[in-house]
Amino acid sequence: MPDSLYILTAVTLSAAATWALRALPFTLLAPLRASGTVQYLSTRMPAGVMVILLVYCLRDVSMSVSGAVAPLAALSATVGLHLWRRSALLSILAGTAVYVVLTSTVFAG
Repeated sequence: MPDSLYILTAVTLSAAATWALRALPFTLLAPLRASGTVQYLSTRMPAGVMVILLVYCLRDVSMSVSGAVAPLAALSATVGLHLWRRSALLSILAGTAVYVVLTSTVFAG
């Protein structure tokens, strides 16, 4: 069994490497925050990412009524709650809950 000094050294080195790897992107990207390109992307990317996620999530929705109701109801709940409350967390959780409940109870197949 390894001695205590060996274990302490291994844990310390692992913690230091983990901390350094997590801090590295913030350190390297700090000068880019003032860049016009980064500021432009920070305002445009969230909408683009959401469109890509929407297309990805709805790509396999069947055109039958029973196959489309659960995803479209979840999408409606997500969009409606987000427009009403402006809370991404609330709208995503509620949309997910609507989808899970509908697919596991009403449209369980």
